[in-house]
Amino acid sequence: MSSFFFLQADPGIVTGASEPATGVKDVPIWDIIDQSNQGIGWIINLILLIMFGYTIFVFVERFLALRKATKEEQGFLNNVKSQISNGNLQGAKDICNSSDSPIAKMLGKGISRIGSAKNESIAATIENTGKFEILRLEQRLNFLATAAGAAPMIGFLGTTIGMVVVFIDLQNASTLELKTIAPGIMTAMVTTVAGLIVGIIAFMGYNFLVGQIGKVVYQMENAALEFMDLLNQPNK
Repeated sequence: MSSFFFLQADPGIVTGASEPATGVKDVPIWDIIDQSNQGIGWIINLILLIMFGYTIFVFVERFLALRKATKEEQGFLNNVKSQISNGNLQGAKDICNSSDSPIAKMLGKGISRIGSAKNESIAATIENTGKFEILRLEQRLNFLATAAGAAPMIGFLGTTIGMVVVFIDLQNASTLELKTIAPGIMTAMVTTVAGLIVGIIAFMGYNFLVGQIGKVVYQMENAALEFMDLLNQPNK
């Protein structure tokens, strides 16, 4: 009996020459994304893709602008103070006009008021110019803050819609098959992942840029204080 059983058995299984098929195959990530772009899923994924592209653009553009703003020219403030101390206001203006940094523009406005306004008025001019320059540095950052919160919610909206599609397909299906519910589940999962990726990148980028702006604000405040101390000296 036992010998008859071994004769009937699959040689591959007995000898271990080959493994039984499991029915599981690897699916490329692009095929998963393509299958998830069914119905309204492709609209949500398209919105998230556009948000992702603009998020990268805003981060790179603001990063380069802030890097330029934080790069203080060697001896810039000392040169401006030296020109003012020597009474050469035009030379101080020329130094400020030669630079495109927020500090140079702020001090340039203050220098243009020397002799025609009191020190209190000059200080107010510097403060207002500084606020304007900070607003310029912060432009488009509100999009990153919005994307950080909106992108995950849009992804969760896709999750909800995908699950609704799954239940509708189950209701209309005569038999329960995996291919019936797979598109809806893929829509739910892919939109969730996409929304979280965009949200995380936007959140981290926003906080990093805010930190860089804080450094610029500190440099501007320090330059304004040194400039006003120079004007408020008794011999001036």
